[in-house]
Amino acid sequence: MGDSMFNRNKDKTYFHTFEWSGSEIQFVDEIKIDSCNHVQIGRYGGNSKAGANKNEDGALVWTGADWELSMILDGHDSSESVDLVIRTIQDEGKSISKILDKPVENVFTILESHLLSVFQSAEFIEECEKVKGETACLICVRKEKYLWWFSVGDCLVYLLHEELHKLGQYKVNQRQFYEWIGFVNTFSLPVPCYSSGIRELRPGRNTILMLTDGILECGKEHYQDGLNIYKEFSDVTKLETGIRRILQHVHDNLGSDSATIICWEYINLFSAQYPSDLPNRGESNVRV
Repeated sequence: MGDSMFNRNKDKTYFHTFEWSGSEIQFVDEIKIDSCNHVQIGRYGGNSKAGANKNEDGALVWTGADWELSMILDGHDSSESVDLVIRTIQDEGKSISKILDKPVENVFTILESHLLSVFQSAEFIEECEKVKGETACLICVRKEKYLWWFSVGDCLVYLLHEELHKLGQYKVNQRQFYEWIGFVNTFSLPVPCYSSGIRELRPGRNTILMLTDGILECGKEHYQDGLNIYKEFSDVTKLETGIRRILQHVHDNLGSDSATIICWEYINLFSAQYPSDLPNRGESNVRV
């Protein structure tokens, strides 16, 4: 796994891709930051002094002409479920890219329906029954000024913006325990349990950050407070700086679990929703 280019149709246009599983490279005691176009991927396999000896996280990133799709995974009991989900989504690459090229009014509804059809298929459920362990899975798509997310389990996505910060809002989704894909599989239930939603991005610079729980559950759990995550990016000119700060904190505080981050910025040049009684509502006031 690694960086590559994916040929998505006959006119030879491409989108950038990145994929990684901890079953290949573990990064124990090592901070590794890579990029897929403008999206940054940070990985850390835990501190061996705290007993870390494996990495069961995974990541998949695609960047198109006007969209990004990112998936972050946190496996349990092995990386087999992580590898299965990554492989399954990669196999759907052409179908998903065609969906992402549709008008934004339709794209998220169609994409969610497509993912459900894949995860609920008899073939996929049968493959899940063969793997050891299970994984949390979070998929995020940014298209135009909207962020869509689809989550099974306890991975988190944050939307960092000055306007939201003033109101104390950082997390987009909530951690859900006892949800997985794999040997224990939400999609084998009569009614699958997952969460999804859509957020309108604010005018100006929006920082989108996805992470696994190895970042939250170390030391005194400094990053359980979203404000502390916001602070790591509020004064940086490069996303890599904030990512490295967070992963170094995990290392310094003897984090025993793997920690993975996917992060990118989007500059929204359009206005957004404001209260009807706000002066100058509707006017674009973009700050970058």
